Amino acid sequence: MSMPEVPRPSGFVRDLAPYDAVSSLSAIDDLPDGVVPLKLDWNESAIPPSPKVIESITAYLGNSHHLNWYSDLGATRLRLALADYSGVGVDNILVTNGSDAALSLVCGSYLDPGDDVVVVWPTYGHFMVFARARGVEPRTAAGEDLFASPTDAVIKELRPDTKMVYFASPNNPTGVVIPPEEVSRMCESHPSTLFLVDEAYYEFSGISSVGLVGQFPNLVVTRTFSKCLGIAGLRVGYLMAGDEVMENLRKLHNPKSVNSLGQIGALAAIQDREFIDSYIEEVRRAGRWLEAALGSRGADARITNANFILVRVADPGLLVSALETEGVFVRDRSHMKGFAGYVRITLGTLEQMKDLIGRIDRLLEKHPALLQPYAG
Repeated sequence: MSMPEVPRPSGFVRDLAPYDAVSSLSAIDDLPDGVVPLKLDWNESAIPPSPKVIESITAYLGNSHHLNWYSDLGATRLRLALADYSGVGVDNILVTNGSDAALSLVCGSYLDPGDDVVVVWPTYGHFMVFARARGVEPRTAAGEDLFASPTDAVIKELRPDTKMVYFASPNNPTGVVIPPEEVSRMCESHPSTLFLVDEAYYEFSGISSVGLVGQFPNLVVTRTFSKCLGIAGLRVGYLMAGDEVMENLRKLHNPKSVNSLGQIGALAAIQDREFIDSYIEEVRRAGRWLEAALGSRGADARITNANFILVRVADPGLLVSALETEGVFVRDRSHMKGFAGYVRITLGTLEQMKDLIGRIDRLLEKHPALLQPYAG
């Protein structure tokens, strides 16, 4: 007897490779007692969020009628705070379930099968999944120097029918920032193309294109609370765009998709400017120190405009696996096209980076070639 056919997924999804969400959490759980993990693989904040986040959530949980009700639809209070933080009008901000949901929303609202989409390469991999789920295979734009501005490479790839361009600024994994004046040039010269700028690491560079949102109707800027603001586990992000784009995005946007604890935590986080500024300065200081410390040990280290540093070694697999034996978790990026040899290390506090170097020094006694530069 033949088995009945089961429901089939969309043709676009059937052969789609899922986002490679490699997690170190299980390995951290298995560490021996007394080993303090250094989780430096996902570019989260290396410290807990502002104490005001915990205070606000705790106070909320002490109230009656809270978790049994839906959250603030549209996150009104949070959008007001974000308007003050970003300088963008409150009606031109949407709060989403992490910035991934913002990227997915833009793709779902604007892309049709076969549309032409250009991405700066190398890039954040989850965007590729969102585009391919819409029946789109993005084309890549990469300059000869992956650590230089890719604007000219993008412009060479643009066609009259290009529907969307995606790039992160600062970029993950290169850390490259595309200056606002170059974003302006692209938006102005290609008005029928939607430019999607992912500013997940904006706070660390201090350079943003949000000032262009009111000027160009073909620009969307996304941001997250998962990096500098320290609440990755609460999943809060947001996007900013002009009136016409916002009208289109609201058609698919679920206004109750961001939970109450996320909204409350995000509001407290964004309002504690002193904590934000202090953490940014600490990460920058730690990055300068770590770059010098790695360099003095013969490593090819490159600091970025984001909260991570890159090390290019002859054997990235060895470096990653050896660090894990010391309770350190970093990200091997060497499999990405054009990025051979690179390992990405999230920056934390100066104290954490000194701890990291101490563990690396122990490993160098066993593996003298651990930091040997990539020869290509």
